Amino acid sequence: MSAPTPRITAVDAHDLRFPNSWAPDDSDAPHPGHRAAYLVLRTADGGPEGHGLAPAADHDDPLGALAALGPLRERLLGSSVDELCADPGALHRDDRFRGPWRAALVHAVWDLAAKRARKPLWQLLAEADPHWLVGQVDFRYLTDALSPDEALHLLRTARAGAAERAAHLRRDGYPGYAVLHGSAPEQQAARAAAAGFTRVKLRVGADLAEDLRRCRAVRRAAPTVQLVIDAAHRWEIGEAIEWTWALAEFDPYWVERPTRADDLLGHAAVRREVYPVKVAAGAEPANRVVVKQLLQAEAVDILQLDCSRVSGVNEGLAILLLSAAAGVPVCPHPGALGRGALARHLAMFDYVALSGSLQDRAIEVVDRGEPRFADPLVTAAGRCPAPTAPGLSAELHPVTVEAYRFPDGSHWRTEPARGAAPAAGVLA
Repeated sequence: MSAPTPRITAVDAHDLRFPNSWAPDDSDAPHPGHRAAYLVLRTADGGPEGHGLAPAADHDDPLGALAALGPLRERLLGSSVDELCADPGALHRDDRFRGPWRAALVHAVWDLAAKRARKPLWQLLAEADPHWLVGQVDFRYLTDALSPDEALHLLRTARAGAAERAAHLRRDGYPGYAVLHGSAPEQQAARAAAAGFTRVKLRVGADLAEDLRRCRAVRRAAPTVQLVIDAAHRWEIGEAIEWTWALAEFDPYWVERPTRADDLLGHAAVRREVYPVKVAAGAEPANRVVVKQLLQAEAVDILQLDCSRVSGVNEGLAILLLSAAAGVPVCPHPGALGRGALARHLAMFDYVALSGSLQDRAIEVVDRGEPRFADPLVTAAGRCPAPTAPGLSAELHPVTVEAYRFPDGSHWRTEPARGAAPAAGVLA
């Protein structure tokens, strides 16, 4: 007698809120809190669970967003796990829901698919049939920049040397860069250089005199390390140009997020005027279409990707393909809450099976008290080892969920909390 088909039996949904002390000066744009949508897909066969995490803005309505998942309830509960994992893009293409819960759900399905295949996600993607990968991308509104046939050609071409690059990745890992913070970044820069990092990032843009002092201190402490600067969208166009030139004596390799995230032409104007300093941006655009326009406007030299902000792995694949077609390198910009653990999978897939290059590519490493993941991002000699555990590395330890689930987690029962009603619950 054949084994019963495994099916989804529950969807656990948690509104997680972390205190600012976990990441007081992270690399995300300024915001008052650290929130995340966290989903767990459970099955009846005792097999692996699917875990998904995505950042949530303070203005998100968690109950409303969770209610928006309602139309998918029948589709998920009781559905075949095999069919769900065979086409994760089907959920991504469903336009009936938006926001962080969409990204968390898409991530959970990919996590489940990779676990059932007994592979880390980067390997699952790198070894996947190119036709199947192209089928996971939503090409609506992209075909003026990239057609499915062109995407297929990119993936087929990258097959040459993929096995060698995968072996190199397993042996040497993927480059990382350290984020400096606080008023004395020179000490962190010296430690980062001693730890093997060859690139560090410094937040700038609030006070020019202070930026000059901090850049000078970093340069003295770590003269051979590449410096990149991040303005976190603070500047007007003219300010961005003038401020970047004022800091040019410290040889910044790129200026990151120099102006408002959705001012694509503004980024293009800054890029023209600050050369040879490169412009890096792209983590905040809400979808692949805005990223397409950013590339079409020739507004960036480095495309920064946060797949948690653009509704998950499928949208991330689209952005990687668009960037490869445009010849623009992608540097993941996961920010805080430990999302680098997730971001590394797409970066490593890109190296092995798409761009085939590490030039101008590195994973942002934010090391200041991250949520406790079962498979966290770690570094050795300034590089990020390739994950070997099956999945997307999105699984949080249960103690973390119990502590920071809002409003009934143990942390929030003893600490004052901001925010509205809870979004924790089980659809079953």
